[in-house]
Amino acid sequence: MVHIPQIKIPATYIRGGTSKGVFFRLQDLPERCQVPGEARDKLLLRVIGSPDPYGKQIDGMGGATSSTSKTVILAKSERTDHDVDYLFGQVSIDTAFVDWSGNCGNLSAAVGAFAISGGLVDASRIPQNGICTVRIWQANIGKTIIAHVPITNGEVQETGDFELDGVTFPAAEVQLEFLDPADEGEGGGSMFPTGNLVDDLEVPGVGTFKATMINAGIPTVFINAEDIGYTGTELQDAINGDAKALTMFETIRAYGALRMGLIANVDEAAKRQHTPKIAFVAKPKDYVASSGKQVQAADVDLLVRALSMGKLHHAMMGTAAVAIGTAAAIPGTLVSLAAGGGERTAVRFGHPSGTLRVGAEARLVDGEWRVTKAIMSRSARVLMEGWVRVPGDAF
Repeated sequence: MVHIPQIKIPATYIRGGTSKGVFFRLQDLPERCQVPGEARDKLLLRVIGSPDPYGKQIDGMGGATSSTSKTVILAKSERTDHDVDYLFGQVSIDTAFVDWSGNCGNLSAAVGAFAISGGLVDASRIPQNGICTVRIWQANIGKTIIAHVPITNGEVQETGDFELDGVTFPAAEVQLEFLDPADEGEGGGSMFPTGNLVDDLEVPGVGTFKATMINAGIPTVFINAEDIGYTGTELQDAINGDAKALTMFETIRAYGALRMGLIANVDEAAKRQHTPKIAFVAKPKDYVASSGKQVQAADVDLLVRALSMGKLHHAMMGTAAVAIGTAAAIPGTLVSLAAGGGERTAVRFGHPSGTLRVGAEARLVDGEWRVTKAIMSRSARVLMEGWVRVPGDAF
């Protein structure tokens, strides 16, 4: 019997925000995986350990959650006004599927640092001490992200005292600017693809709900917690241990995707798991976060819980945070109403692991809302670097 040996590929395992992923330089991938297609998808599936009918990803780098089943490919940008091109692949855990339809805002925090360390940013642009500004082209959605990466003694600074709820240890702060975050390429050609700040979303077999459907950061469907029997203070176990609830959320998500014009029929939602996200909002209340931390109603503007890849997220997806900040800045959305209404340039919301602040600059232009940028701080840290190995016939 012929045994195919494993091959090894340079890779780095990095935490970015409240997510973890395997990072590659495009030039380090096997040649047939340097272009989009079946070979690349098969490689990334094998690296992460999917599809896994056991749902554990034991035979791969994945961590059996949407937050830890992620891959990133970076290349020196061909655009003169950008440093690096960033492509994100969300790997399904139990099916043979890599979703390329959206960005990961959390891992965006690690892109600048990896690009600097990986030689993808011109050395002349890296200070000996200070902040290196890295202009990132987010290839999945065609948007610009600016990362402000701290540099000490000519190298990326990863340690620091910045604390991020959902991450156990402090690290160096990385500020991210998501420029023109509204995605006008899909749906109705607008930040609000239905043309409305709030719609009545009819979901056969489930009900009709008030919904704000927005393309900003990532396509997101917001609904009111009380309309679906929740308070907005729920932690993961309250949702993820309830099969009926997960089915309900997925059904609402599918019909939201259809209403947003992201899919042609509801059956297509199963092949578009990463987007749109679905989230529910509520007015501030006291609750205890998953870490045991007390979150007071007075400390937040609203509560938000969001699902990713069919499960309630343990904290908040970075791109969903952009959607929250954007929607909060626009009076009349469900997010704005939950936060008390009115105009604002920043919002602090409570999520299962604690709180997060995100800012957004919105203005009304010719009767349509425009958001010039959203800003938030995250952190990132290299966990392991070297090579990842996969069987030579895996792709």
